[in-house]
Amino acid sequence: MLFDAFHLRKTPLANRVVMSPLTRSRAVDNNTPNTLMATYYAQRATAGLIITEGTSPSPNGLGYARIPGLFNDAHVQGWKLVTDAVHAKGGKIVVQLMHTGRVAHRANLPAGAEVLSASADVCPGEMWTDTQGSQPHTAPRAMTGAEIQAVIGEYATAARLAIEAGFDGIELHAANGYLLEQFLNANINRRTDGYGKTAEGRNRLVLEVARAAAKEIGADRVGIRLSPHGVVNSAGAFDGVDEQYLALVKSLSALGLMYVHVLDHSAMGTPPVPAQLKTDLRAAFDGPFILAGGLGKASAQQALTEGRADLTAFGRAFIANPDLVERMRKGAPLNAPSPATFYTPGAEGYTDYPTLAA
Repeated sequence: MLFDAFHLRKTPLANRVVMSPLTRSRAVDNNTPNTLMATYYAQRATAGLIITEGTSPSPNGLGYARIPGLFNDAHVQGWKLVTDAVHAKGGKIVVQLMHTGRVAHRANLPAGAEVLSASADVCPGEMWTDTQGSQPHTAPRAMTGAEIQAVIGEYATAARLAIEAGFDGIELHAANGYLLEQFLNANINRRTDGYGKTAEGRNRLVLEVARAAAKEIGADRVGIRLSPHGVVNSAGAFDGVDEQYLALVKSLSALGLMYVHVLDHSAMGTPPVPAQLKTDLRAAFDGPFILAGGLGKASAQQALTEGRADLTAFGRAFIANPDLVERMRKGAPLNAPSPATFYTPGAEGYTDYPTLAA
């Protein structure tokens, strides 16, 4: 089944292999995609679906060094290089919209941008800045009601710009402790207004962003990534997490979204997303379901055969193996990735991994 064609709503895919979103930090000129990035994605176009690296819909969401944006015409033109290159190879590609929220340092933001979040608590830990080295995260400011409405508008605009740039859809990143999960997660969201306090309140921003994006480009072109029980960027489980996410996914199902994408980081040593919750989330969503996290060829095939997913996503394997689909099809060995070049500028460790044909 892994190599069978699949219809993702209205988007035909050549196989059920998904390239996971992978931050690579190569958008070196004002967070604008470039020809090097187009080469990288085109090399991996045999994936049934490519999900791009996290891409900010707002100047305020550019928390990391050199991550791309999608909120101005230069970004659109840069991403067109990417989508044209992928489509020329017969691939399909969606852009992951990722607002970093409090996972940011002011040195990485453009002039006039602010670090904003659901609440004013600082994200523990440090992040890299090109000008000051590794620094503690900048303290965020709790968003006002007007700023929440503004960010909903930013996501909607980014969705429209994504279609202008030639993408086949978008993915809302509501995992890994970024802005949307900062609202979802009771450990981070300490608001007492209608965007916090209760499970319904914490789900509200994600649902309003999904509705706004769907209104702009159609629900069948809007996917979402979730990771209940995820601990990245100090998220973590909380009382009632399973019930909250089930309610969220039922509401997303009613919108008719393109897909739900559930990430389990347990292969990297974190607590797992409970197997029963994954089963329940799949049952709650009337549409395509993607599983990600530590999958190999055999475990992905098993997930498909057992009906636990419609599509399976691979991350680090795609970094080092642009021809991952062919390698899995032939049972060929995989290249090992080089972590030292995951986030460095330039082609090294980015577009220079060998293929079987090389």
